[in-house]
Formats: sequence, structure tokens, C-alpha cells
Amino acid sequence: MTFRQFAFRNVSRNKRLYAGYFLSSLFTVMAFFTFSIFAYHPELSGLDNQSVTLALSVSKWIIYVFSFFFVLYSMGTFLQSRKREFGLMMMQGMTTVQLRLMIFLENMMIGLSATIGGIALGLVFAKVILLAGENFLAVNEKLAFYIPYKAIVLTLLSFLLLFILISFFISAVLQSGKLITLLNGDKQAKSEPKSSVLLVWLVPILLGTSYFLSLRAEGLEALFLLVPVVIMVCIGTYLLFTQLSVYTIRKLKRMESIFWLNTNMLLFSDLAYRMKDNARSFFLVAIISTVSFCSIGTLYGFQSMIGGHNVKDNPYLFTYTTTNGYSHEQKNLEQIDRTLKEANLATEQAFLKLGYYKAYNSDKTIAVVQLSDYNEMMKLMEMKGITLSGGKAAVVDFGLSRTGQSMLNQPVALQPDVVIEANQAVVSSAVHGMNGYFVVSDDQYAKLGVPVQEKHYYAWHGALGQKQSIAAGEKLSNSFPYSDSYEFLALEYQNSVLDQQFGPILFIGLFIGIVFFVSAGSFLYFRLYSDLDDDRRKFKAVSKMGLSEKELTKILNRQMILLFFAPIVVALLHGAVALTTLSNMFQYSLLKESVLVLGLFFVVQVIYFFIVRFFYIRQVKMAIV
Repeated sequence: MTFRQFAFRNVSRNKRLYAGYFLSSLFTVMAFFTFSIFAYHPELSGLDNQSVTLALSVSKWIIYVFSFFFVLYSMGTFLQSRKREFGLMMMQGMTTVQLRLMIFLENMMIGLSATIGGIALGLVFAKVILLAGENFLAVNEKLAFYIPYKAIVLTLLSFLLLFILISFFISAVLQSGKLITLLNGDKQAKSEPKSSVLLVWLVPILLGTSYFLSLRAEGLEALFLLVPVVIMVCIGTYLLFTQLSVYTIRKLKRMESIFWLNTNMLLFSDLAYRMKDNARSFFLVAIISTVSFCSIGTLYGFQSMIGGHNVKDNPYLFTYTTTNGYSHEQKNLEQIDRTLKEANLATEQAFLKLGYYKAYNSDKTIAVVQLSDYNEMMKLMEMKGITLSGGKAAVVDFGLSRTGQSMLNQPVALQPDVVIEANQAVVSSAVHGMNGYFVVSDDQYAKLGVPVQEKHYYAWHGALGQKQSIAAGEKLSNSFPYSDSYEFLALEYQNSVLDQQFGPILFIGLFIGIVFFVSAGSFLYFRLYSDLDDDRRKFKAVSKMGLSEKELTKILNRQMILLFFAPIVVALLHGAVALTTLSNMFQYSLLKESVLVLGLFFVVQVIYFFIVRFFYIRQVKMAIV
């Protein structure tokens, strides 16, 4: 048997431990290859799509850098879990150089297999991925399948180089004398980790302060708090797993009614010694998962906000606004009506006048709308209008601010005998983007006289998703570019433009988020299987003392539930707070998006848990029989 055959058989014998590493690496290679397919696609190489290709190129290198640290961590886990095997080999005469060469060959076998497998899977699913990319990237061209020679060569060379660098780095670590510590590590008794009461109290202080600041932040305040909150959350999360968890376990061990109940003694004793090893993995998984949840949830939330789903905030298919009696107003209105008719769009029209008046003996200017015009707009949206009584007015906000609240019961004199006072504040999208304007009765409006400035606001409304609405909007938007005298807005055309701009970001964020989540799951897999041999020996010894199979399964279930769900639950909590902060920042409910994203990740984690649990418990039971 040659040395290369010996290394190959080592890999095949350790396939359960290498499986998670191989599959995660394969998925990472596939993600990198997918971005490369898009980046080099002929239809995306044009001038109009340079921003898309640049974003895809940058993203694939982000994944590449992350892959370096992921592979490095994985190899460190393998070395730790195989320390006894390495010791036996050296006792049989293997030299340090041969050991380093064996590890190098094993890693290169896994790396080459994962690279080729990732490229092959990418090619198999390339057509499906390209079809999905058309929708996410919102490109006008059809992304046809092609043979991505450049993407194949780039992916193959990049990841072969990555695995070579990692293999040499591991060799350097072994050469530095750390191998002796590795070989003797299992002979050294582990001391039970200790906790500091001061550091334990820092956990609720840091996390509580972070959550409080995040949940109360509004508008741009959330951006200013981003850096300090992230720092506090990271420190608090690290102390949660390294200090608070240890402190809690020690307290439970001292509670005899709990510690001596059934098999809790085995559970808590084992957890107390493992927390030191698990803490770093828990912290990494929690932070990486939080980044994944927040990135996907945030991007999905943004797509919901800008995708035209919230009709209330931007209700009309088309709006046209003119200022100060624009001379071509009637001509442009005729062109708009003609274009909508040619496009066979079913719409209804409404009109509203916005009068700007100067307050009596003051430089303050206010906007006023008469009640009949306002209610006509509300009728167009099939919404209930407002009712005025007692000569009072209403103050209306568009919805992105609450300016009107501060204007309640504040009389404003426009003339000595004409006073406007609002006794109700309304949030309405009747006039898009307009905040803090008064709605008065028609009789009172007639007494106001000539305004300082007047705007005419026209709206055409109909069902969303009508054929040709985007094309008609594009044609009219090109005909009426923004001007100081008028403004034309086409809802569905603007949303399509925003989708084209935001689509690549969502596509990239989704892929990177999934890569991060898969990597986090791999960390848990490595952490679990690195303790498999210890669990086999421990439970084999305890079974001789009368531990039943049912009790064994119960202990392993509790250990694995803690391992798989403690960091994920923390990450879900961090993600929920972050997405709630985002909702408050934009005053837009992201509850549906948050529940969907976080719930989907949790379901995936549950499925992953049951799959790994089945195989792990079977491995332990096989050692006992």
C-alpha cells in the first residue's frame, strides 16, 4: 500500500467526520461558481449591467474569503478530534514530516472532490439558477444556458489554491511544536470552567441595553446606534456562552432536587466540562446566524417596501402635479389621457388643489385643501373620507412622519377674521408624500382668498398588474422628466426600476446568507462529532452501571438540543430585535417578512437536528452493544 493509498483510506475511514466538511465546502464552491456564471454571462456583460456584474464579482470573493476561514476552522477541528489517531501513528514510527504530508494529502483530496463536485452541481442546476436569476436580478434579457468556461477555470484554480494554502498553513502549525500538545491533550484532565460574577452581570446589562436602544430608536437614530449596539451585542453574546451558561450550570448542580433527579447528574456534569469547548462554537454560530437572518430579513423587507405591495403608502397608478398654473398643464393632461387609452388601461381620475397661504402677521406658510377635493381622492382609493364639524379642520400626514400631531389645537390665523384650528389628526396617502396640510370645509376654503402658491394634483387609479401599465409609465416618464413646474409619477414603472436596482442586492444577500447559515450548521456538526469518541467511551462505561437505552437516548437528546438550538435561539432573538428596529426606522411593518424568514430558518434547523440526531445516537449505541 502506497502512502497516497494510506491517506485515501484514512479519509474513507473518517467519512462521518469529513461528511459535513465536504458537503459544506461543496456548497460553498457551488455558490462561488454560481456567482461566476452570472458574472461572466454574455447577456450581463453589457454596459447597462456593469453594476450587476460588479456586485456579483465582489460577492463571490466575499464568499471566497469566508471559505478560507471556514476551511481553516474545520481543519483545526479535525486535528483535535484525531489526536489519538495521530499519536498511535507516531508511536508506530511515522515522522512529523510524514504526518504533515498525510494531512496535506487528505485535505487536498477533500478539497479537490468538493471543488469538482461543486462545479458539477452548479452545471446541473445552472439552467434553474439562471431562470431564478432572471426574476431576482430583474433583467430584461433572457439568461440562456451557456458553457461557462471562464467560471469553471476560475472556480477550479481559486479553490485549489485555497485548499493548498490551508494545507500548508496546517503543516506550519504542526511544525511549530503544537503537535505534542495535541497528542497529549486527551491525557490531560479538563478542569471545570469557572465564571466571574461581574462578567455574568454584564450579560443582561449589555444585551438589555442593546435591545432597549435598538427598539426605541427611530429614523436615522438607528444608524448612529448601529456600531455601538453591534459591539455590545457581540461582547454580550460571547459572555453569555462563556460566563452566564457556566454560572447557570454550576448553580443547577448545587440544587440537589434538580441535580439528583433521574439522569440530570450525568447531563449537568458533562455540560459543565464541555461548555469551555462549546462556548466558542456557540458564539460563532450565534453571530454568523444572526448576520444571515438579518441580511436576508432586511433585504426581503426592503423588497416588500419598494415592490409596490403597500398600496396605502403609494396608492395611485399615475400622478401628475403642476405648480403656479403651468402653461402646458392641459396639453400634458391630454397626452396622459391619450397614452392611457392607447394602452387600454382601466383607470379613474380625481383632482385636488393644494393652496399655500401665509399666516397673518407671520412668515409661516401652510398648505390647505378643501374637504370635497380630499374626499374625492379618498373615494378614488375606495377609502372612507373625513367629516368636519364645528368649523374645525383636520391635519393630514402622508404616513412617514407625524408632523400633524404637533399641529393639533394650534389656531393659525390667515386673515384677521379667518382662523384654522385642527381638532383631529389623520394619516392618509391622499396626497403622495405630503405631510402636515390642513383640510377645511368648502365654505371656509372659499373665504381664504388668493393663495401665495397653488398646486394642482391629478391622480389616475386602477387595479395593479394591468398589462402595459409599466410600458405606459415608462413612455410618460420619459415624456415628462422632473421639472420645477411639474412632476409625473408612475407607480408600477417606478417599482420595476427599483426592482432592477434592488434585485441583484437581494439575490446576492440571499445566497451569502444561505452560505453563512450552512457554515454555521457545519460548525455545530463538527463540534458534535469531535466528542463522539468520548461519548462512546463514557456511555459504554456508564451502561455497565445500569444506564438503560431509553435513558441514554434522553441524555443525548438534551445535549444535542442544547447544542443545536441554544445558539440558534439567541440568533433568532438578535434577528427579531434587529428587524423590529428596521420596522421602526422606516415606520413600515416587517412582521410578516420577519416571521417568514426567521420561521423558515428555524424549521430548517429542526429538520437538520433530527437528521444528525438519528445518525449520532445510532453511532453511540453501536459502541455500547
